[in-house]
Amino acid sequence: MTKLKVNNRTMDTDAAPDTPLLWVLRDHLGMTGTKFGCGMALCGACTVHLDGAAVRSCVLPLSAVADRAITTIEGLSADRSHAVQKAWLEIDVPQCGYCQSGQIMAAAALLHRNSNPSDTEIDAAMSGNLCRCGTYPRIRKAIHRAVELQGSGGNQGADSGSGEGARK
Repeated sequence: MTKLKVNNRTMDTDAAPDTPLLWVLRDHLGMTGTKFGCGMALCGACTVHLDGAAVRSCVLPLSAVADRAITTIEGLSADRSHAVQKAWLEIDVPQCGYCQSGQIMAAAALLHRNSNPSDTEIDAAMSGNLCRCGTYPRIRKAIHRAVELQGSGGNQGADSGSGEGARK
């Protein structure tokens, strides 16, 4: 049995140590907000936070995450009150929406380490998250809007963990 700290809650799983975190989250813990895209850490659909940093859960084995803080899209906020989530909704970023949980998690990690990124910094941080619909201009605009929301009292922490497993 492996103990995990996911969205500020301790959870147990009997998954094999080499099972990718993505499948532990989805199949063992029922957290389906994190998406499977390519399975090779190339598209970013499976992005979660590990100790506050954006990581690709499709290639990260369970054995590498024990005793570390994992935040999924379900744990970013209980009620979509995180500044990035608010901005995503306000700007109407998603088109098909499949990549969006990974996009949101990457953007939240960026703002956690850089509270006011330039367009160049946004592009660099988001370059590993692919969107087949091409919503990149809206993604950048939403990240800038999240900066504004943070400045006006929006939820600033990329890993607030207030969601404690709430599903979107």
